[in-house]
Amino acid sequence: MSAHGFIYPDWPAPANVKALATSRCGGVSQGVFASLNLGTHVGDDIAAVTQNRLLLKEQAALPAEPAWLNQVHGTEVLALDSWQGGLTDADAAMSKTAGKVCVVMTADCLPVLFCDNKGQQVAAAHAGWRGLCNGVIEQTLQLFENPRDLMVWLGPAIGPAAFEVGAEVRAAFVAHHAGANRAFVPAGQGKYLADIYLLARQRLAAAGVTQIYGGNYCTLSEPEQFFSYRRDGQTGRMASLICFE
Repeated sequence: MSAHGFIYPDWPAPANVKALATSRCGGVSQGVFASLNLGTHVGDDIAAVTQNRLLLKEQAALPAEPAWLNQVHGTEVLALDSWQGGLTDADAAMSKTAGKVCVVMTADCLPVLFCDNKGQQVAAAHAGWRGLCNGVIEQTLQLFENPRDLMVWLGPAIGPAAFEVGAEVRAAFVAHHAGANRAFVPAGQGKYLADIYLLARQRLAAAGVTQIYGGNYCTLSEPEQFFSYRRDGQTGRMASLICFE
């Protein structure tokens, strides 16, 4: 983690690609939102969120304001090349234009960053279990020319020892792909511990992506570093973002 509390992907991306995930550290928000809350929709003081977003832009040396989304746990992908601005209902963003910043916010859900080997196409996707199950990764990949030319980084999400789900979640994934049962460990009383990182890796591999990195954190069990909706209920949001110059 950097001095600003940023986490940089451990992947061999081209030098012109800028990618990072924020932690909860380094901002001005107070109380349950302490301190780098980037979400305007969670009940935090808007002036503090605005200041936090400014700090992110300055400290990460971003070429533009990130294209913040209104995330709805769906599979819609915003193509930033034709985007005119304004808040859009989407759970992923993709860019083939230099200087446009794709961003997603999370607080247990899985952020997924994509870039091609030439550094000319990038994307960010918000993959909670619903979006992941319903195909947000596949929808994002459709906007790239060749999945085999991509690398993907799985950012901080709830870890496999902490993500308890009901049988209906397991059933939904297994109905799509029988091998998904490997990502669920029985936890008693009809519950399972789900490995959202493994579920994402399976979907990516099935789509032809071979370069997959990250997936090493647990937002729920690291309260000093990360916001966690499941742990705290009312809490802030972290951002994972990517662009190329």
